[in-house]
Amino acid sequence: MTAMSIRWFGGPGQSPGICEIPLETFTAAVDLLRLNGARRIGIVGTSKGAEAALLTAVHDPRVDVVIAMSPTSRVWCNVGPGRDGAGHPYRSSWTWRGRALPFVPLDDSWTSAGQDGGPVAIRGWYELSERTFADLLAPAEIPVEDARADLLLVAGGDDAMWPSLPHAEQLARRRRSVGATVRLIARHDAGHRPRLPGESPASASPHFQYGGTPEADALLGTAAWPHVLDALRSRS
Repeated sequence: MTAMSIRWFGGPGQSPGICEIPLETFTAAVDLLRLNGARRIGIVGTSKGAEAALLTAVHDPRVDVVIAMSPTSRVWCNVGPGRDGAGHPYRSSWTWRGRALPFVPLDDSWTSAGQDGGPVAIRGWYELSERTFADLLAPAEIPVEDARADLLLVAGGDDAMWPSLPHAEQLARRRRSVGATVRLIARHDAGHRPRLPGESPASASPHFQYGGTPEADALLGTAAWPHVLDALRSRS
């Protein structure tokens, strides 16, 4: 098995934030893997990385499997500034062949329930934005039903960053509606950062709440692990 990890924003010559990132960044990695003899291509991504992994599989039929942890079912706006250094007005997180993908912006009228200056749960920001921009949801949906790849989804119901379990359920329904392969592994008490066997508990953030508990996040990762291995196993 050959594995590679790529930096796709914040590096030299790259956008400093997740703003209008070319999906060709990921298809180029597929090119490299294929050139080095890889016969079965899998992409593993968490959170915005899961968003990228799903979109890459939609646009590149060479992707055989996607493992999307704490995913979203739609394209969201940028997180941080683009190459021009500007974070607003909101733009798409992704481009394909030079064109920005349709996206859902964030409703900046949202305010956090916690006002003590500590870490914030921003899931409500995404949920409010879905209601505010309901007319933009359909064009921003990730059309996973069009992807040739097998799909493994891992999500926690106590995710405090965004509603990854409802989104994973939406993705699974869309796949099943066309008879495509999908598997969803979930725990309702786990948060945004499932921990696979061998990983240490995720460190706390001074800015964000991630939900879940170290125990629940580890249990979700443990439940998902055999399915991850099976999904990545070479089919000969």
